[in-house]
Amino acid sequence: MAKLNIDPVLTFQDGSRLLVSTKYIGDANFKCELYVSAHHCDENTLELRIVSPYAIEAATCREAQEKAYSHALRLYPNATVDMKKPPYLIWQGPAISLER
Repeated sequence: MAKLNIDPVLTFQDGSRLLVSTKYIGDANFKCELYVSAHHCDENTLELRIVSPYAIEAATCREAQEKAYSHALRLYPNATVDMKKPPYLIWQGPAISLER
């Protein structure tokens, strides 16, 4: 099992976390997506739910993360004081399993 170093942007009262994935998508462009994670202790797994309705793209990694932060502020306006500002650790997003 691979381990991820995920730096939460925000931790909610229920223990779930707001995460930002940042990917280089070529042609000098980056994209970010926002996820909410919930840890399941019984299965030792992480459930991820995407909360950004679209990929947030920009020419630089920092700019993409700043746009993701602005979008997160709009999604969770009551949490602006506790929300971590960029830069964020680079996390590629969830791995897609091709096993059946």
